[in-house]
Amino acid sequence: MGALRQTQSVENKHKLSNTLRNWLPILHSSLSDLGEAMAPFVEANPVVEVESGYEEDFEAKIPRKIISRAVSNSRTEQIEALTIQKRTLYEVLDEQLGAPLFPTPISQDIAQHVIENLDELGFYEGDSESFCVKQDISLEMFEKTRLRFAHIEPLGIGAKDLAECFVFQLDSAEISDDAYTLAVEVINNMSEIHSYSKHQEFAEVMHVLSTFKNPPNIEYQEESAQIVPDLMIFFNDDENIEVKLNDAYYPTIHIDTNYAVEHEFISQKIKEAKSLVDALDMRKATLYKVGLMIVEYQYEFFTGGQIMPLTLKTLADEFGHNPSTISRAIANKYIACDRGTLAMKEFFTTAIDEDVSNAAIKEFLIGLVKSESRAKPLSDMKLLAEIEEKFKVKMVRRTIAKYRKQLNIAGSSERKKLYQLSV
Repeated sequence: MGALRQTQSVENKHKLSNTLRNWLPILHSSLSDLGEAMAPFVEANPVVEVESGYEEDFEAKIPRKIISRAVSNSRTEQIEALTIQKRTLYEVLDEQLGAPLFPTPISQDIAQHVIENLDELGFYEGDSESFCVKQDISLEMFEKTRLRFAHIEPLGIGAKDLAECFVFQLDSAEISDDAYTLAVEVINNMSEIHSYSKHQEFAEVMHVLSTFKNPPNIEYQEESAQIVPDLMIFFNDDENIEVKLNDAYYPTIHIDTNYAVEHEFISQKIKEAKSLVDALDMRKATLYKVGLMIVEYQYEFFTGGQIMPLTLKTLADEFGHNPSTISRAIANKYIACDRGTLAMKEFFTTAIDEDVSNAAIKEFLIGLVKSESRAKPLSDMKLLAEIEEKFKVKMVRRTIAKYRKQLNIAGSSERKKLYQLSV
């Protein structure tokens, strides 16, 4: 009897290890790539047939509550709450059509005209003269307003050509004064770029230029693959929040257990096929549990509030997995809710240490900029000193600059210009 128990224990352990081996690549893939992740297991198995879940349009399967329930947030709140979802270029630009860059109705009309006349790459190609005649304004006024696009995201948008696009981006780049002067020359004479190679600052200039977006709308160009969320979170008819797996898009695995040939090879393949089904079920169970935890920790967001600091370590502790495994598990996964379709990673922050999260630091950074002197805005070094004093952590200036850009906050010199424009 003891030998039988031992044999069963070995068999169960073997089954579990097979399932786990299959589970990791299946868990880490996005829902749209799930079929591709399963392909190596399926192609080597004659008893398995997979039916794709991509037969209908996802929009037709979204629960009505996600569409009908509306949560209103101001543009500022959306940015400050760090709940940037998969938005179009025009939605991002529309959020910036106000003070301090465009404080008057005519400046907003000019900005709107620029946006409406962007080509497929993000360059401005509109008829400025006709617009100016219609609005009874000078071309000089139009251009003065259009050039303020140098200060909005994505950097470079609204420029007339690549040279101007690079000049727009240069104003926000981290570059020395000497290299800045050379960069302007290089940008305006790109065809002769190699003639500047002997300049001392040439290497710095080329490094900075290599980081620029070309074309300016590159991050917002249409993706070939449709984003399909793994989870849907919505309020049901009883006004209780519900987490639902997007089961309709999961592939269905059919196993032919009545294979015509009886052979040890076929028996082994049937076991492997069942292990694959188990792995798919584990993926569903894991992501469903992640969804429940997100609702528990981020309930305020789903009722119209902000995303709260939540570290991957918290989730990893709940699951008993390493944070790096959880990080890969939520990568390329999306959640559909009444506030849009958001990347799962948006609900988590990376810890600076055990007690401080990126979200808390970013919120403090926003507060510092809001209360700063308009005549003398805080430099990144001063922001760094304030943050280090407040949170008792060591950081580098680069990180502050990165946070600023993520929050759509210009550098101190650019903010000073913006403040002057708004007076």
